[in-house]
Amino acid sequence: MNETYTDILSLRAIRTFDERAIDPADLDAVLEAARWTGSSKNRQNWSFIVIDDQEQKDRICASGDFMTPVRNAPAVICLVQELEGYEFDTGRLAQNIMLAADAIGLASCPVTLHREDVAANVLGLPDGIRCRYAIAIGYPAPGAGATKMGGRKPTGDLVYRNRYGQ
Repeated sequence: MNETYTDILSLRAIRTFDERAIDPADLDAVLEAARWTGSSKNRQNWSFIVIDDQEQKDRICASGDFMTPVRNAPAVICLVQELEGYEFDTGRLAQNIMLAADAIGLASCPVTLHREDVAANVLGLPDGIRCRYAIAIGYPAPGAGATKMGGRKPTGDLVYRNRYGQ
């Protein structure tokens, strides 16, 4: 298998981060990879809000559950869905950010902002613009990700041919 394929199979959400700030060049590289993510009809109906201020991170935490990774990460990238954007494209964006981060030695963890109205208020979003997802990002804490996850379901339990259940 080639290195890219192996990287995809080994990507894991990391929830514990080193305290040091992210090198601006590393963050810029991740954002550049995000910018190049494919989108429906190449609309690129997204934008990013990088939060690296602890008080602002604490405020955005009010918009979601299970936000410990955001509190502890040096930064969080909020994925803003612009007008006429698609949630599917936001998912593609999240995956590209996580893969790019991993490729340059950063750890990441996706989070859901369950209370979009709170997120919109904290982020100052105009009407019709939404932010439902974010990526906590930073250098991994020592030992982070060292535990093995439970693996994946067998392909036979997930893949059907031509019709569901077949």
